[in-house]
Amino acid sequence: MKYEFPVTKTTAPKTKPDAKGLRFGTVFTDHMFVMDYNEKDGWNNGRIVPYGPITLDPAAVVLHYGQEMFEGLKAYKTAAGRVQLFRPDMNAKRTNNTNDRLCIPKVDEELFVDAIKALVKIDQDWIPEGEGTALYIRPFIFGDEAFLGVRKSATYKFMIILSPVGPYFENGLAPTKMYVEDVYVRAVKGGTGEAKCGGNYGGSLKAQEIAHEKGFEQILWLDAYEQKYIEEIGAANAFFVIGDEIVTSALNGSILPGITRNSIIALCKKKGYKISERKISIDELENAYHAGQLKEMFASGTAAIVSPVGELLYKGEDMVINDNKIGPVAQEMYDTIYGIQTGKMDDFMGWTVPVE
Repeated sequence: MKYEFPVTKTTAPKTKPDAKGLRFGTVFTDHMFVMDYNEKDGWNNGRIVPYGPITLDPAAVVLHYGQEMFEGLKAYKTAAGRVQLFRPDMNAKRTNNTNDRLCIPKVDEELFVDAIKALVKIDQDWIPEGEGTALYIRPFIFGDEAFLGVRKSATYKFMIILSPVGPYFENGLAPTKMYVEDVYVRAVKGGTGEAKCGGNYGGSLKAQEIAHEKGFEQILWLDAYEQKYIEEIGAANAFFVIGDEIVTSALNGSILPGITRNSIIALCKKKGYKISERKISIDELENAYHAGQLKEMFASGTAAIVSPVGELLYKGEDMVINDNKIGPVAQEMYDTIYGIQTGKMDDFMGWTVPVE
């Protein structure tokens, strides 16, 4: 690694959880990474310290104006004991794209990856080894200058925390039920939809709560202008198999450029599938369903990798997709990506990065 960071080891190690029944994002490891920014020194004083609370001034920018961003990726341990990351360079690039949109100072991409490697190496014993488990990595940056006024912060914290996780959805690859949201909107072109920031998710909670009350796990968002074109799913991108074509919505400024999305597109091209990034309307999807051409629908994201959709409710009609079973494309994408991530399959795409 080019960058090295001082380490302060915890004096009170936590008890590691049983990998069986491990819930997503509820347990955290012994250490965390912290780095500071000021206008004179830039990013400085990167260090690994015991996991614990942080102190913020009540007037900190992040608390009042939401100047923050975050990322998400995972570390895996192969059967041979090798610890590896999946495409961390993509997270580093997306971090700086988000930083640019939110007026947060950019982070050297090599430093970003080295900080992740250093922290994972310290807490590698926390990587669970059960099926469907991983060590979730959450880098985040926030403005911590104390002032009240709408402008960018002069100081920031860059932090990374780790969490051993099980499947994002309790039922794993069992198809989920989804609700098409046609009242609220997630993002607009020119807004922050393509950035990875908390405001995108905070603003989606109301619609998500309504969907849950109706018995649905996730939301399919439509565009903000016409509420006609499909954008993305709750915290994931959306894919559809229509006839012999695999379709995902084209990136348009309001859709997050998912790393798993990018990986699925690359795999489909490698395997010779007909894959399209284009505008797709909810009407086209509904018509395809009635014509018997909607073969599969699935979500893609770091947390779940692939999550099949078995039911989609739109304007009172419950569309049952692929007999409420996972389809062959979704299964193949999951098996391939998870296989590469865990070392069960040869990394023929060159996507894994060892933590050494």
